[in-house]
Amino acid sequence: MSGNIFQNAFNRIVSARERQVRRYVNGALLSMDDKQLKALGRTREELRREGAQAYYF
Repeated sequence: MSGNIFQNAFNRIVSARERQVRRYVNGALLSMDDKQLKALGRTREELRREGAQAYYF
């Protein structure tokens, strides 16, 4: 049973980090122009809908 608690905690941490990375990548993709986004098969509206965040280090 205690292994299940740790597995659930680990899965939640991984899921949260995946969402964080997705927002970071979307923020970087939004800096590209529409022609480059089209070549990647993405749209600006799609990226905004998924969420974007810029990280300044």
